[in-house]
Amino acid sequence: MKKQTVKRLPKNPGPAAWNEILGTAPHYPEAEGDLTADWLIIGGGFTGLSAAKRLGELRGGDSIMLVEANRIANGPAGRNSGFMIDLPHELGDNDGYAGTVDADRKQISLNRHAQAFARANADEFNMPAEAVNPVGRVNGAVNAHGKAHNDSYASHLDRLGEAYHHMNADDMRAMTGSDFYSSGLFLPGAVIVQPALYIRELATGLVHKQTHPLTLFENSPALSFEKQGESWLVETPKATIKAKVIIMAVNGHAESFGFFKDRLMHVFTYASMTEPLNKAQQKRLGGDLAWGITPSDPMGSTIRRHDGIGGNRIVVRNRWTFDPSMEVPEARIAAFGRDQDASFIKRFPQLDDVKMAYRWSGHLCLSRNSVPAFGEVESNWYSACCQNGLGTAKGTLAGIGAVDLATKANSPIVQDLLSYDAPTKLPPAPLAKIGANLVLKWREFKAGPEL
Repeated sequence: MKKQTVKRLPKNPGPAAWNEILGTAPHYPEAEGDLTADWLIIGGGFTGLSAAKRLGELRGGDSIMLVEANRIANGPAGRNSGFMIDLPHELGDNDGYAGTVDADRKQISLNRHAQAFARANADEFNMPAEAVNPVGRVNGAVNAHGKAHNDSYASHLDRLGEAYHHMNADDMRAMTGSDFYSSGLFLPGAVIVQPALYIRELATGLVHKQTHPLTLFENSPALSFEKQGESWLVETPKATIKAKVIIMAVNGHAESFGFFKDRLMHVFTYASMTEPLNKAQQKRLGGDLAWGITPSDPMGSTIRRHDGIGGNRIVVRNRWTFDPSMEVPEARIAAFGRDQDASFIKRFPQLDDVKMAYRWSGHLCLSRNSVPAFGEVESNWYSACCQNGLGTAKGTLAGIGAVDLATKANSPIVQDLLSYDAPTKLPPAPLAKIGANLVLKWREFKAGPEL
């Protein structure tokens, strides 16, 4: 392969709020000089660090390097909503659930493997409890239409033999302090993470608490790469890294490296986080100190109350856009922030004195046929990308799976990830952008009461 230039670098709009509230982060050096490793991982989020952990388990004697384009936990991990979901996540658009029992049971098993992996890391590296919290989640409904979605989902869970319980308006009020929700479906298997805290603690553990430590570099984006003999040469701003095997853990930016061209959909979602609630505000609100609500209509608002380092805060996430450029303007974040303010006050009118401290946008990568961008794309270059909007669980699995594939461990994760077709090609760019944004706007319109 001739030398390839990486076409664009990550641009993460708005602050990484989950990272900001933790205070000063550990610093890792920038890559400099001529470096050599057996393995090089590109990307330091859920996928890349999971790959590093798995490599330490399987090939601990090898030299393992990781380069992160930004600061650790300052990219997508610091902007994630933090739901690590075990159950099938997409509800049917109309009257039924589209999943099949066998396929969903397999996916549940794999998602729970990702959860167990995260919990084991939390235990091994003695992370604070809020880093990985197995507290479940609620699919919240605001009207009869939302309840019908939840009832359909519950029927499918019955076929799967999965636990849940229904919540009425009083139950929802007791949990959230809000009169907004008419009902809910509690799903006990979800794990809620403080995503930046988990990523920070995992990186610290891999670098400082292992017998064979990871070599980690921040602010070291891959700028170009080429094959020389049996090795890869990857250039960063100040270093040239020679590695036998590459694991590319950059989600949608796989396209920036020249892979999966015109096959990845770049979708951005938007969120706001409040300032810490003071004691009087917490008392006025009532309810539990921490909980997470996903909307019964997937285009509605995800609401999360978090209690821990950085105080007691509420996060509101809604609005979606399709942006093939992988960039969004700051003005759009501010405009959509007004929608989040409206969503917040609809739910919590008693908190009209609470201000938003952070607003941001997060980059999701989807494929048209909802499959991963996974596998050996060049000799000893492995892609663990395109999480289809479920970055915590799917990213964890992809990182583990890429290592299992590269080390020829025939794991169920590898079997699953290799069982899908390749991502299908998108329509021409102008049509794709217009069509995708029209679909998003229509689906947001239908979800209106849940925004």
